[in-house]
Amino acid sequence: KSGFDTLIHFVYCKATEGNTHLDTKWFRNREILNNMGIPNGAYHFFIPTDPPRPQAAHFLNIWKKRDIDLPPVLDVETEGFSDQDLIAKMQIWLTEVENKSGMRPVIYTSLHFYETKFQNAFPDYKFWIAAYSRKPLCIDDERIIHWQYSETGKLPGVNEKVDLNVSKINY
Repeated sequence: KSGFDTLIHFVYCKATEGNTHLDTKWFRNREILNNMGIPNGAYHFFIPTDPPRPQAAHFLNIWKKRDIDLPPVLDVETEGFSDQDLIAKMQIWLTEVENKSGMRPVIYTSLHFYETKFQNAFPDYKFWIAAYSRKPLCIDDERIIHWQYSETGKLPGVNEKVDLNVSKINY
């Protein structure tokens, strides 16, 4: 349809945030994507000042992994008490979710956070980088599998702007 960005190979939807928040559109979005046959997954918006284990338990309780799901994503966009504290809490969440789901999560973050906090951390994890103003020079890094290049995409039937991404993975 003219005026829309409609080449969709995968979609991630917000499921949870912090210890208690449930995205009100999570269950509806998941059902619609499944009915359309679009590979999809869930992400958790991480709150660094909240304990990580209850956040992981909350995500796992809402997400309820299925064999067709894409790997879960930990969305990290806010500062912690320190970089060391943030990384330690992220590692707890990542380990809890992987141990209970059998799937290694992907870390979503900004290019700035990746370059200043995480580039030398989490060597065994894949990253999804948000960078809207420039192509990341580190895109050739084998750990970066998705690049979010816009937050202003348009889709038919969706009134809000959507994020647009490219992936190294062929879904």
